[in-house]
Amino acid sequence: MDQKIRILVVDDEHVVRESLYHWFTREGYDTKIAASGNKALGILAKENFDTLFVDMKMPGMSGFELLKKVKQTYPDTTVVIITAYGSIDSAVQAMKAGASDYLLKPFKPDQLSLVMEKISQQIKINTEYRYIKRQMDKIAKFDNIIGESDSMQKIYTVIEDVAKSDAPILILGETGTGKELVAKAIHVKSLRNNLPFVPLNCGALPDSLLESELFGYNKGAFTGASHSRKGFLEVVSGGTLFLDEIGEISQKMQVDLLRVLQEKKIIRLGETQQVDVDFRLLSATRQDLENKIKEGLFRNDFFYRINIISIEVPPLRERKEDIPLLAYHFLEKYCQETTKKIDTIDQKTLKSLRDYHWPGNVRELENAIERAVVLSKSRTLTLDDFGILKPVVSASSLSTTLSLREMEKQHVENILEDNNWNISRSSNILGVSRATLHRMIKRHHMEKP
Repeated sequence: MDQKIRILVVDDEHVVRESLYHWFTREGYDTKIAASGNKALGILAKENFDTLFVDMKMPGMSGFELLKKVKQTYPDTTVVIITAYGSIDSAVQAMKAGASDYLLKPFKPDQLSLVMEKISQQIKINTEYRYIKRQMDKIAKFDNIIGESDSMQKIYTVIEDVAKSDAPILILGETGTGKELVAKAIHVKSLRNNLPFVPLNCGALPDSLLESELFGYNKGAFTGASHSRKGFLEVVSGGTLFLDEIGEISQKMQVDLLRVLQEKKIIRLGETQQVDVDFRLLSATRQDLENKIKEGLFRNDFFYRINIISIEVPPLRERKEDIPLLAYHFLEKYCQETTKKIDTIDQKTLKSLRDYHWPGNVRELENAIERAVVLSKSRTLTLDDFGILKPVVSASSLSTTLSLREMEKQHVENILEDNNWNISRSSNILGVSRATLHRMIKRHHMEKP
């Protein structure tokens, strides 16, 4: 035991007090005794205890009255009710008032051991939760980016260093790692923070639509242009433009954006007059742009213009120590949204969350916690609430037995099953459009159970 659990035994019977005192002391617990409820409250006013063992029937203040006072003043202290006059009604009443357990006299050492094992586990969970809450409070300054690992600490340092400049920044990382959160944090800490932050997903729009969204258009510029409209490059005026999945844009669009970055001027579609623009460009991609340059799919000059500074966000599997922080952050978020009262995540489940490979990264973890909160029927999340936590198959073992096509099918099937065949959520985790996911399902002849 890293730190001794402190126990206060409250019972008016001398024999019970002494026997419990000696048993707990022998087992390594720091134990004190009190002969009444009033004396117990006096001791509690001066010292902290993890657990109280309280007799139900005592002269003066009853154990039930003491229980209610303790839970009001010291809500984190666990209370075990002990009595020789047990009934189902009194047990239910005690548990509703906040007792963590209920023991009938005379009890055996094995019963005490079992109760203390449960209490020790709960104390460990509560301690970890308080630690995680303190860490979350400390890192709140990074605009909802959660993480205390070395790799995330380096990212925080880079954000602080680059935020005040106007240099274009390329944010790299797999789908679901939180690239947009990094971009928002840079904007919040920049000198442009009181002006717009405008995000645009380049991979979600065809090239022709992306052009009109960015540059705007004049009335009659194309079929359906019934009125003039400013593009995002004007709307962002003075603020920050975030282009997600910039690796998806065509080479023509790369040329157009390169000219804008160099000249700080645009021409709306259907017009000839130039318009001055002022914005900072942040962009992100999950693709290897240097490899795309070698393949002739991405322009070298545009790459170097948007990549003055690069930040790489690590996948969740490479910062497993952040998983408990993230899990509790999402637990708190979705408990507030659903008004459900879920206090914690049990240790076995936390270990499974750490051990899982999270191909969809932080976004997949968030979806898993949201699903667990919705489905859970207790105040503690357990493995039964998570359908996604399956035995991990290593990539190396897969590559020796399965073709690339078979690996894709297996991964897509797993994500679909874990999300109950929710196409929107599954495509989000996989980092593909809904249409692409439908094509994958058709190509692999998959059917919803």
